[in-house]
Amino acid sequence: MTTLTQSRTLPTTWTVVLAFAAIYLIWGSTYLAALIGLESLPPFLMASLRFLSAGGLLYSWCLFRREQAVTRLAFSRNAIAGVLMLGGGTGSVIWAEQYLPTGLAAILVTTLPLWFVVLDRPQWASYRTAKLRLVGLLLGFSGILLLFSEDPAALVAPAKAAMYWPSIAVILVGTISWAVGSLYSRYRKAPGSTILNAAVQLLAAGLFCLFVSAGLGEWTGFTITQVTVRSWVALTYAVIFGSVVAYLSYLWLLQVRPPAVVGTYAYVNPVVAVLLGWALANETITSRQLTSLAIILVGVLLVNRSSSR
Repeated sequence: MTTLTQSRTLPTTWTVVLAFAAIYLIWGSTYLAALIGLESLPPFLMASLRFLSAGGLLYSWCLFRREQAVTRLAFSRNAIAGVLMLGGGTGSVIWAEQYLPTGLAAILVTTLPLWFVVLDRPQWASYRTAKLRLVGLLLGFSGILLLFSEDPAALVAPAKAAMYWPSIAVILVGTISWAVGSLYSRYRKAPGSTILNAAVQLLAAGLFCLFVSAGLGEWTGFTITQVTVRSWVALTYAVIFGSVVAYLSYLWLLQVRPPAVVGTYAYVNPVVAVLLGWALANETITSRQLTSLAIILVGVLLVNRSSSR
């Protein structure tokens, strides 16, 4: 009986491990992919192409499998979650990478698990049982304040200095948007399969980003012929791995693990992003950045210590 039980649970365990590996490593590398894409693609237009392509692929797969049509309830809930998580969350990071190094953008996104705890009201009672969580929150936000004391001149070119602080603010608002969308997706579950729900979320986010792109005037003077091969390759990578493999893994994990635990991908993403940015994009890593990253990650670790167990 014991052997049979272990054989049944082992695939589930490995599925969880592989899903966490996807959101840990793949999403960490998409910061560099976005930077390469920005060489010849406007930010929200690139985000729109990424989400619409990924959503189209997943929806086509659902049609091939003859899944049930999307209900009105499923469409509305998935559209809200997709716009908040992908449009507001990922879109804000891609836009900000025009002005910020990928490593700095990734460090700012490490605040995400802290927002989960602050905003996840149904879990407040359990979060308050451990005093270390309060210490972790204070420590995490102190790391953000330390990051704010960084001199922009040490990180960005003079031409981009004016957009340094607005870009930081946009990313922080984007992390809150992602957390709100994730919690909405968990507590307002939409009927249908994970793949179908993800397809609708991606398509809704793609349309949202397309409207934002048009509103910001990104189409003015843009021609498809100006897109380089490097940008197309980066976009393809982001579509297949970032928006299909990793995003499906994330949505599935939200259903089987607490949101604060799923949000621990923010532990690894900045490390991957900082190392890739330094090794492949010649980005500068300052001691203050590393100190802020360490403080934030320790704070996040304390916040999620009991949940992770």
